[in-house]
Amino acid sequence: MSAVVDGADERAPLLQSDGSTSGDAESSNVSHDDHRRQLGFLSVSFLICNRIVGTGIFATPALILQSAGSVGSSLLLWIAGACIAGAGTAVYVEFGTGIPKSGGELNYLSFLFPTPPYLVASAYAAYTITMGWAADNSIIFGQYALHALGVPVNAWNQRAIAFATLTAAAIIHCTSIKWGLRVQNTLGMFKIAVLGAISVAGFAVLTGLISVEGSPAKQNFGHPFEGSRASPNALVTGLYKVIWSFIGYATANAALSEVKDPVRTMKRAAPLAVSGVSVLYLAVNIAFFSAVSKSDMLSGGTTVAAQFFRNVWGPSAEIILSVLIALSAFGTVMSVLFSLARMNQEVARAGLVPFSATMARTSSYGTPIAGIVVHWAACVAIVVAAPPGDAYNMVINVISYPLAIVNAAISGGLTLLYVNKSLARERKWNPPFRAGLPATIFFFIANLFLTFAPLVPPDAGAEPYKELPYWLHAVVGVSVFMIGGLYWVVWYVALPARRGYTLEERKAVLPDGQAVTFFERVPQ
Repeated sequence: MSAVVDGADERAPLLQSDGSTSGDAESSNVSHDDHRRQLGFLSVSFLICNRIVGTGIFATPALILQSAGSVGSSLLLWIAGACIAGAGTAVYVEFGTGIPKSGGELNYLSFLFPTPPYLVASAYAAYTITMGWAADNSIIFGQYALHALGVPVNAWNQRAIAFATLTAAAIIHCTSIKWGLRVQNTLGMFKIAVLGAISVAGFAVLTGLISVEGSPAKQNFGHPFEGSRASPNALVTGLYKVIWSFIGYATANAALSEVKDPVRTMKRAAPLAVSGVSVLYLAVNIAFFSAVSKSDMLSGGTTVAAQFFRNVWGPSAEIILSVLIALSAFGTVMSVLFSLARMNQEVARAGLVPFSATMARTSSYGTPIAGIVVHWAACVAIVVAAPPGDAYNMVINVISYPLAIVNAAISGGLTLLYVNKSLARERKWNPPFRAGLPATIFFFIANLFLTFAPLVPPDAGAEPYKELPYWLHAVVGVSVFMIGGLYWVVWYVALPARRGYTLEERKAVLPDGQAVTFFERVPQ
């Protein structure tokens, strides 16, 4: 059950109603917070970049071109995706500066939807605790690492490498915040350098400094909108892929309690990271179109990056590409594990999951070991248990789909605060950064689209699965929230009613100096 006790925990001093604590707890908490704040401007920027730039930019451009039908329409879809990511960044910066503490969406949902008490938070807790976000990139790392070594890839050696990757990332993050940040920052700089190099190479092709057989740039940009599709379903499919390529702009919100001067840092780092990645994404797409013909992109599918490297630098460059994609995937694993571990810890500190006191603790290394292990276990379960093909793809879609629902709820609630001024005053919502009503509504509409688009029957050949129903991941994703809601009904409503008590929220301070919530059973 959640952190529920019959009385106060005598080992942890209680927080008083004015926010102070008995004994020296408050001073301990403050000093510990100062010690925890190790993420500066660059670390936050690269944390966001690492999460956004995974392997999608190397694989999805051809798939998006297939949906759009033309080079010009494809680039417009990428611009639209960048605009949506920018709006989402503004929304999350507003929340991050208004509630500058770790926990991200958990804090924002709890603030926006306080009644019934803990219901929405419990539904979100079920999602964040069970989803293995880093699993797919660990699998991709294994695939490309083996390819770079010239080892034939099969399900078992790919899984073994993925397991080792997750374990190595977890050990680094468990034992040292500084080394975890150093690895993340290095890989973040590496990703930016790779995207920059591809962009420069594309510019060199366009200006004639590098010649490519067949001059694909003239074909692609001579008639950029030739072949454009008018089918709304096809454009929806393409835009859906673009938007998911930008997911990650909210990564730093999960760890704001570890950010130096979080308000100022978020206002600067998040917009810079997202705008920088957006420009590079557009430049990389232009580079691909400059060196790879439209017909080759459509026939090659997800190998467009390999085709680009082969055309510009020769066949031997494909091995280099495998190394680059593998390192990019590892950077994403590091970033995801770092942020999701903090989310797990904050869910525990809210008293919403079993063994909350244990999961909420910070280790002597200053790291949330329990939160890291929980996310590592969720990822390993996917890597080991989900077979390749439909089952694995469905699991990954189940992980990503509920985020659209969360973002719709957050942006919809913020829109209400903008429209209803009296409600904003009642909630004392006056953050130092404002996303603005147009950006908030735009982000809300975009996430409604992401929520309902997967329920529309896809065109022939565009199905997400070979054998499973196209809507399955949406149904399962919603079911995860429903399980969290059912847990809340049992824990907060049914058991107290049956056993004759009510639950009252209390605060305590753990030995590491951090506050944790528990629920005291008060007899009726």
